[in-house]
Amino acid sequence: MGAQNRTCSPQEMTRLLYPNRITRMYKYLVGATVLLALSAAAIPGFAQKDKDDEPTSWLYFTVIRDENGKPVRNAAVVLHPVNAKGKQERGGLELKTSPEGKCDFDGIPYGDLRVQVLAHGFQTYGEDFDIAKPKTEITIKLKRPQGQFSIYDDHPNAANAAPKQDAPPPDQKDKKPD
Repeated sequence: MGAQNRTCSPQEMTRLLYPNRITRMYKYLVGATVLLALSAAAIPGFAQKDKDDEPTSWLYFTVIRDENGKPVRNAAVVLHPVNAKGKQERGGLELKTSPEGKCDFDGIPYGDLRVQVLAHGFQTYGEDFDIAKPKTEITIKLKRPQGQFSIYDDHPNAANAAPKQDAPPPDQKDKKPD
């Protein structure tokens, strides 16, 4: 009985010849991956402000009609944070009013907040509020759209309207000069 010849793949040959080298390389690769994952998870934590320590407010909105005080249901109440320069920041939140015209949200940080309200058949409402209390109640009165003003239309009741020139009397219109 003779000895059998066995052939090895290049990977098996490398493992047989250099067992410590591969083990060390594998450990290094695993260590680098773990370090990369931990640092990627820690970076966002340093970049964000700690929101847990900031005081927040519970906002209560009531949206009503300006002409009769009845509630406006299904109005979109859009909240946008505003920075120190008065510019609207990215992000925001949209709430919908109930049939009673009410909606609320807890957890709005103190500071300036831009509130926009949109509802079908009403003018869009927008105003900035300074949120500085744990509970803030805001009532918004929506108006119906107003008529549009055009420079091409006659506006006899307008304060700055130019006086209209009267037409010449009919008997002078038909006369021919001599």
